[in-house]
Amino acid sequence: MSGSKDLTETFYGRFAGVYDAVAAAPVVRSWRARCVEELCLSPGDTVVEMGCGTGANFPALRERVGPEGTVVGVDLVPAMLRQAQARTERHGWANVHVVRGDARQPPVATVDALVSTFVVGMLEDPGDAVRSWLGLVRPGGRVALLSATRTDRPALWPANLLLRAFTRLTAPGHRLRLDSPTRNLERRWAESVDALFDETVDRLTDRLGLGFVVLASGRVPEG
Repeated sequence: MSGSKDLTETFYGRFAGVYDAVAAAPVVRSWRARCVEELCLSPGDTVVEMGCGTGANFPALRERVGPEGTVVGVDLVPAMLRQAQARTERHGWANVHVVRGDARQPPVATVDALVSTFVVGMLEDPGDAVRSWLGLVRPGGRVALLSATRTDRPALWPANLLLRAFTRLTAPGHRLRLDSPTRNLERRWAESVDALFDETVDRLTDRLGLGFVVLASGRVPEG
């Protein structure tokens, strides 16, 4: 497990700048904003993002919780957190905080909502991670997940080959493996959604970006 963490830190530390440019692209930003909408945040709420990267979701999260709320971004990679912190300081957000930590063992207490975008597909045991995240969210709070996937639109199936190549290039360790990176991505997504839906109500799934992006959300039951 330690080797996997080291590989992730090295890979994303090297490409933090490129990651930030892609994450902040208008179309990607629209997918992220749609995911944040599913949290149904209110001013004053506390929300945590697991695998916050360079803080691309911070603007949408901060807008929803307002200056009286709190945003906490958790990530493993120091280079990512430096860019996330710089984004926070650039905007003068005193209530947005970044914390170095492993998304599988989140270093946060109870929150009103939790979001994770393009992260569960990289975790070796995403089901366990999602279950641990659900334990952090108060009854009535929501959890929203976002991931890439192969499109289900027949006319676009050839583009799935591009997604496979992109996933192999951008997922730490996959270039050295013989199994399909997109199948692994989808298996991990399925495990994540199963864990999420097993313990939530008011569940939702959706496809975005011509079917290449999947969204799932649910509410932690009360009582």
